[in-house]
Amino acid sequence: MRIALGIEYNGYGLYGWQEQAQKDLPTVQGILQEALSKIANEPIYLHCAGRTDANVHATDQVVHFDTRAKRHIDAWIWGTNTHLPPGIVVRWAKMVDYSFHARFTATARRYRYIIYNNPVRPGILSRRATWCYYPLDIELMRTAASYLIGEQDFSSFRSSQCNSKSPMRNITDVSFERQGDFIFFEIEANAFLHHMVRNIAGVLMKIGSGAKPTGWMQEVLAAKSRRAAAETAAPDGLYLIKVRYPEPYIFPPSQTVVLI
Repeated sequence: MRIALGIEYNGYGLYGWQEQAQKDLPTVQGILQEALSKIANEPIYLHCAGRTDANVHATDQVVHFDTRAKRHIDAWIWGTNTHLPPGIVVRWAKMVDYSFHARFTATARRYRYIIYNNPVRPGILSRRATWCYYPLDIELMRTAASYLIGEQDFSSFRSSQCNSKSPMRNITDVSFERQGDFIFFEIEANAFLHHMVRNIAGVLMKIGSGAKPTGWMQEVLAAKSRRAAAETAAPDGLYLIKVRYPEPYIFPPSQTVVLI
Protein backbone atom coordinates (compact mmCIF):
# COMPACT_ATOMS: atom_id res chain seq x y z
CA MET A 1 0.00 0.00 0.00
CA ARG A 2 1.03 3.63 -0.43
CA ILE A 3 0.75 6.11 2.43
CA ALA A 4 0.99 9.90 2.28
CA LEU A 5 1.99 11.89 5.36
CA GLY A 6 1.87 15.57 6.30
CA ILE A 7 5.07 16.56 8.11
CA GLU A 8 6.03 19.59 10.18
CA TYR A 9 9.59 20.26 11.29
CA ASN A 10 11.98 22.78 12.76
CA GLY A 11 14.99 22.42 10.50
CA TYR A 12 17.55 24.10 12.76
CA GLY A 13 20.52 21.83 13.32
CA LEU A 14 19.48 19.42 10.56
CA TYR A 15 21.29 18.96 7.26
CA GLY A 16 18.17 19.53 5.21
CA TRP A 17 15.59 17.06 4.01
CA GLN A 18 17.72 14.69 1.96
CA GLU A 19 19.62 11.85 3.54
CA GLN A 20 23.38 12.41 3.28
CA ALA A 21 26.11 10.02 2.19
CA GLN A 22 27.66 10.57 5.62
CA LYS A 23 25.09 8.70 7.66
CA ASP A 24 25.86 10.35 10.99
CA LEU A 25 24.63 13.74 9.72
CA PRO A 26 21.03 14.26 10.93
CA THR A 27 18.48 14.88 8.18
CA VAL A 28 14.68 15.01 8.19
CA GLN A 29 14.46 12.11 5.76
CA GLY A 30 16.85 9.93 7.72
CA ILE A 31 15.16 10.54 11.07
CA LEU A 32 11.68 9.97 9.67
CA GLN A 33 12.64 6.81 7.81
CA GLU A 34 14.14 5.33 10.94
CA ALA A 35 11.00 6.09 12.96
CA LEU A 36 8.63 4.76 10.29
CA SER A 37 10.70 1.60 9.85
CA LYS A 38 10.13 0.80 13.52
CA ILE A 39 6.36 1.01 13.03
CA ALA A 40 6.42 -0.96 9.77
CA ASN A 41 8.99 -3.47 11.02
CA GLU A 42 10.63 -3.17 7.59
CA PRO A 43 12.84 -0.59 5.84
CA ILE A 44 10.93 2.49 4.69
CA TYR A 45 12.06 4.90 1.97
CA LEU A 46 10.43 8.31 1.71
CA HIS A 47 9.73 10.59 -1.24
CA CYS A 48 8.99 14.26 -0.46
CA ALA A 49 7.27 17.15 -2.22
CA GLY A 50 10.23 19.50 -1.86
CA ARG A 51 13.81 18.99 -0.66
CA THR A 52 14.39 21.73 1.89
CA ASP A 53 17.90 23.00 2.66
CA ALA A 54 19.83 22.73 5.92
CA ASN A 55 18.18 24.76 8.70
CA VAL A 56 15.02 25.36 6.63
CA HIS A 57 11.65 24.65 8.28
CA ALA A 58 8.34 23.21 7.07
CA THR A 59 4.77 23.31 8.30
CA ASP A 60 3.25 21.42 5.37
CA GLN A 61 5.79 19.04 3.85
CA VAL A 62 4.13 16.09 2.12
CA VAL A 63 5.81 12.70 1.77
CA HIS A 64 4.83 9.22 0.66
CA PHE A 65 6.13 5.69 1.08
CA ASP A 66 5.21 2.15 0.09
CA THR A 67 4.89 -0.63 2.63
CA ARG A 68 3.69 -4.21 2.99
CA ALA A 69 2.90 -3.60 6.65
CA LYS A 70 -0.78 -3.55 7.56
CA ARG A 71 -1.33 -0.94 10.23
CA HIS A 72 -4.26 1.20 11.29
CA ILE A 73 -3.82 4.55 9.57
CA ASP A 74 -3.48 6.30 12.95
CA ALA A 75 -0.45 4.17 13.78
CA TRP A 76 1.53 6.06 11.15
CA ILE A 77 0.80 9.25 13.11
CA TRP A 78 0.82 8.40 16.81
CA GLY A 79 3.23 5.50 16.63
CA THR A 80 5.75 7.31 14.45
CA ASN A 81 5.65 10.43 16.61
CA THR A 82 6.74 8.46 19.67
CA HIS A 83 10.03 7.78 17.87
CA LEU A 84 10.63 11.32 16.61
CA PRO A 85 12.52 14.21 18.26
CA PRO A 86 10.48 17.24 19.42
CA GLY A 87 11.23 19.27 16.29
CA ILE A 88 9.71 16.77 13.82
CA VAL A 89 6.10 15.60 13.84
CA VAL A 90 3.67 13.70 11.61
CA ARG A 91 0.46 15.73 11.40
CA TRP A 92 -1.72 13.45 9.27
CA ALA A 93 -1.68 10.19 7.33
CA LYS A 94 -3.77 9.10 4.33
CA MET A 95 -3.87 6.03 2.12
CA VAL A 96 -3.36 6.97 -1.54
CA ASP A 97 -3.34 5.06 -4.82
CA TYR A 98 -0.12 4.08 -6.56
CA SER A 99 -0.44 6.87 -9.13
CA PHE A 100 0.18 9.46 -6.38
CA HIS A 101 3.72 10.76 -5.96
CA ALA A 102 4.51 13.41 -3.34
CA ARG A 103 6.88 15.22 -5.71
CA PHE A 104 5.62 14.60 -9.22
CA THR A 105 1.88 14.89 -8.53
CA ALA A 106 2.30 18.25 -6.79
CA THR A 107 1.26 21.27 -8.86
CA ALA A 108 2.73 24.03 -6.69
CA ARG A 109 4.80 24.77 -3.59
CA ARG A 110 4.54 27.86 -1.40
CA TYR A 111 7.26 29.24 0.87
CA ARG A 112 7.21 31.96 3.50
CA TYR A 113 10.37 33.90 4.32
CA ILE A 114 10.34 35.81 7.60
CA ILE A 115 12.67 38.79 8.06
CA TYR A 116 13.22 40.40 11.45
CA ASN A 117 13.95 44.00 10.46
CA ASN A 118 15.46 45.68 13.52
CA PRO A 119 18.89 47.17 14.35
CA VAL A 120 19.21 44.74 17.28
CA ARG A 121 19.51 41.03 16.51
CA PRO A 122 16.76 38.68 17.76
CA GLY A 123 17.23 36.47 20.80
CA ILE A 124 14.31 34.10 21.24
CA LEU A 125 13.60 34.35 17.51
CA SER A 126 17.14 33.39 16.57
CA ARG A 127 17.11 30.68 13.88
CA ARG A 128 13.38 31.17 13.33
CA ALA A 129 13.61 34.44 11.40
CA THR A 130 16.33 36.02 9.28
CA TRP A 131 17.81 39.15 10.83
CA CYS A 132 18.25 42.26 8.66
CA TYR A 133 19.58 45.20 10.69
CA TYR A 134 19.20 47.93 8.03
CA PRO A 135 15.73 49.36 7.17
CA LEU A 136 13.81 47.68 4.35
CA ASP A 137 11.12 49.29 2.18
CA ILE A 138 8.61 46.58 1.27
CA GLU A 139 7.05 48.74 -1.45
CA LEU A 140 10.37 48.66 -3.31
CA MET A 141 10.58 44.92 -2.71
CA ARG A 142 7.02 44.41 -3.92
CA THR A 143 7.68 46.33 -7.13
CA ALA A 144 10.88 44.39 -7.82
CA ALA A 145 9.18 41.05 -7.11
CA SER A 146 6.53 41.73 -9.76
CA TYR A 147 9.20 40.99 -12.40
CA LEU A 148 9.39 37.42 -11.12
CA ILE A 149 5.84 36.47 -12.08
CA GLY A 150 5.43 34.00 -14.93
CA GLU A 151 7.42 31.20 -16.48
CA GLN A 152 11.03 32.29 -16.88
CA ASP A 153 14.64 31.19 -16.84
CA PHE A 154 15.80 31.50 -13.21
CA SER A 155 19.45 30.59 -13.81
CA SER A 156 20.55 33.68 -11.86
CA PHE A 157 18.84 32.28 -8.77
CA ARG A 158 20.04 28.67 -8.82
CA SER A 159 23.00 27.42 -6.82
CA SER A 160 26.04 25.87 -8.44
CA GLN A 161 25.02 22.56 -6.83
CA CYS A 162 21.57 22.57 -8.47
CA ASN A 163 21.09 19.41 -10.55
CA SER A 164 17.77 20.34 -12.18
CA LYS A 165 17.73 19.66 -15.91
CA SER A 166 15.98 22.96 -16.65
CA PRO A 167 16.19 26.45 -15.09
CA MET A 168 12.64 27.23 -16.19
CA ARG A 169 10.14 27.75 -13.38
CA ASN A 170 6.69 29.35 -13.21
CA ILE A 171 6.14 31.74 -10.29
CA THR A 172 2.42 32.36 -9.85
CA ASP A 173 2.24 34.53 -6.74
CA VAL A 174 4.44 36.80 -4.62
CA SER A 175 3.22 38.76 -1.60
CA PHE A 176 4.59 40.97 1.18
CA GLU A 177 3.28 42.02 4.57
CA ARG A 178 4.86 44.00 7.38
CA GLN A 179 3.83 43.55 11.02
CA GLY A 180 5.95 45.76 13.24
CA ASP A 181 9.54 44.62 12.85
CA PHE A 182 8.56 41.53 10.85
CA ILE A 183 8.40 41.31 7.07
CA PHE A 184 6.62 38.28 5.64
CA PHE A 185 7.54 37.41 2.06
CA GLU A 186 5.62 34.58 0.40
CA ILE A 187 6.27 33.03 -2.98
CA GLU A 188 4.52 30.24 -4.89
CA ALA A 189 5.65 28.38 -7.99
CA ASN A 190 5.21 25.07 -9.74
CA ALA A 191 8.66 24.13 -8.37
CA PHE A 192 11.87 25.75 -7.17
CA LEU A 193 15.54 25.41 -8.03
CA HIS A 194 18.16 24.75 -5.36
CA HIS A 195 18.52 27.89 -3.18
CA MET A 196 16.11 29.75 -5.48
CA VAL A 197 13.95 31.33 -2.76
CA ARG A 198 16.93 32.35 -0.66
CA ASN A 199 18.72 33.85 -3.67
CA ILE A 200 15.60 35.81 -4.58
CA ALA A 201 15.34 37.01 -0.98
CA GLY A 202 18.94 38.20 -1.14
CA VAL A 203 18.20 40.34 -4.20
CA LEU A 204 14.99 41.69 -2.68
CA MET A 205 16.74 42.78 0.51
CA LYS A 206 19.38 44.64 -1.53
CA ILE A 207 16.59 46.46 -3.34
CA GLY A 208 14.57 47.03 -0.18
CA SER A 209 17.57 48.67 1.45
CA GLY A 210 17.93 51.11 -1.43
CA ALA A 211 21.33 49.74 -2.42
CA LYS A 212 19.92 48.69 -5.80
CA PRO A 213 17.01 50.05 -7.90
CA THR A 214 13.86 47.99 -8.46
CA GLY A 215 14.84 47.46 -12.10
CA TRP A 216 17.91 45.52 -10.96
CA MET A 217 15.64 42.50 -10.60
CA GLN A 218 15.08 42.54 -14.38
CA GLU A 219 18.81 42.85 -14.99
CA VAL A 220 19.56 39.89 -12.74
CA LEU A 221 16.95 37.75 -14.47
CA ALA A 222 18.23 38.70 -17.92
CA ALA A 223 21.83 37.90 -17.00
CA LYS A 224 21.01 34.21 -16.44
CA SER A 225 24.09 33.99 -14.24
CA ARG A 226 24.32 33.42 -10.50
CA ARG A 227 27.21 35.92 -10.37
CA ALA A 228 24.81 38.72 -11.34
CA ALA A 229 22.70 38.35 -8.17
CA ALA A 230 23.22 39.09 -4.47
CA GLU A 231 24.53 36.77 -1.79
CA THR A 232 22.32 33.88 -0.72
CA ALA A 233 20.03 34.90 2.16
CA ALA A 234 20.17 32.94 5.40
CA PRO A 235 17.99 29.81 5.71
CA ASP A 236 16.72 30.65 9.21
CA GLY A 237 13.48 32.37 8.21
CA LEU A 238 12.44 30.05 5.38
CA TYR A 239 9.39 27.80 5.75
CA LEU A 240 7.68 25.44 3.29
CA ILE A 241 4.06 26.23 4.13
CA LYS A 242 1.94 24.67 1.38
CA VAL A 243 2.05 21.96 -1.28
CA ARG A 244 -0.82 21.89 -3.75
CA TYR A 245 -2.22 18.78 -5.41
CA PRO A 246 -5.03 18.16 -7.91
CA GLU A 247 -8.19 16.29 -6.95
CA PRO A 248 -8.71 13.73 -5.54
CA TYR A 249 -5.60 14.38 -3.44
CA ILE A 250 -7.07 16.90 -1.01
CA PHE A 251 -5.11 16.76 2.22
CA PRO A 252 -5.69 18.47 5.59
CA PRO A 253 -4.28 22.01 5.66
CA SER A 254 -1.62 22.93 8.17
CA GLN A 255 -3.00 24.50 11.33
CA THR A 256 0.38 25.96 12.31
CA VAL A 257 0.56 29.75 12.12
CA VAL A 258 4.03 30.70 10.90
CA LEU A 259 4.45 34.00 12.72
CA ILE A 260 7.79 33.60 14.47
